[in-house]
Amino acid sequence: MASTTVRIRRETKQMLERIANQTGQKTQEVLDNAIEAYRRRIFLEQANQAYALLKQDADRWAEELAERKAWAITLSDDLKDA
Repeated sequence: MASTTVRIRRETKQMLERIANQTGQKTQEVLDNAIEAYRRRIFLEQANQAYALLKQDADRWAEELAERKAWAITLSDDLKDA
């Protein structure tokens, strides 16, 4: 796996090492997991902002709700669980 050097504060490195020790993970795994969690948080915050903007436009929000209703039909397809 390719790697690179990133500068972080000494305190951040100490926290990273503490978390690694507590979880039994390598520091790289802790850092990877933290970055992935942050990426997901940003994605959800942006999605929430987009929905908030959409709700402000009554016509577009009505279209959204109509589309949700149309897709909801697929939930009652009478298929049995395998």
